Amino acid sequence: MKKFSHIDEKGKANMVDVSPKPMQTRTAIARGFIRLQPHTVKLIRENEMKKGDVLTVAEIAGIQAAKKTSDLIPLCHPLQITKADVKAVLEDNGVVVTATLKCIGQTGIEMEALTGVSVALLTVYDMCKAADKQMVIEHISLLEKTKE
Repeated sequence: MKKFSHIDEKGKANMVDVSPKPMQTRTAIARGFIRLQPHTVKLIRENEMKKGDVLTVAEIAGIQAAKKTSDLIPLCHPLQITKADVKAVLEDNGVVVTATLKCIGQTGIEMEALTGVSVALLTVYDMCKAADKQMVIEHISLLEKTKE
């Protein structure tokens, strides 16, 4: 039976020791979508949402969340992020959020990218919940991860 990397000899959760791994440039790209009603899209497009500029606030929230990933997910290593780019794009039926994260480290940065997307989408939800009771967050996924 294969040994699980995040379980110690007693079956308890354990943070993996990445110290033997080489420092590498690592990149991850994640994406997600929030489906909105047409009137909500119109309010965002015209910057008339009561809580303010939805897209900009969501992007900033996504960057902040990516930086806090190891505080939120117990077995994630703290990483020194060298680049965090979160983009929220308004479409006819909702908002697409894409997060590109980069670090130089010994473990991947995909959880930071996924966390950034998730919190950015939750921020859109929070800012629009008074206007739209039918929002749906969907299709959060990791598109790519690389190491050099």
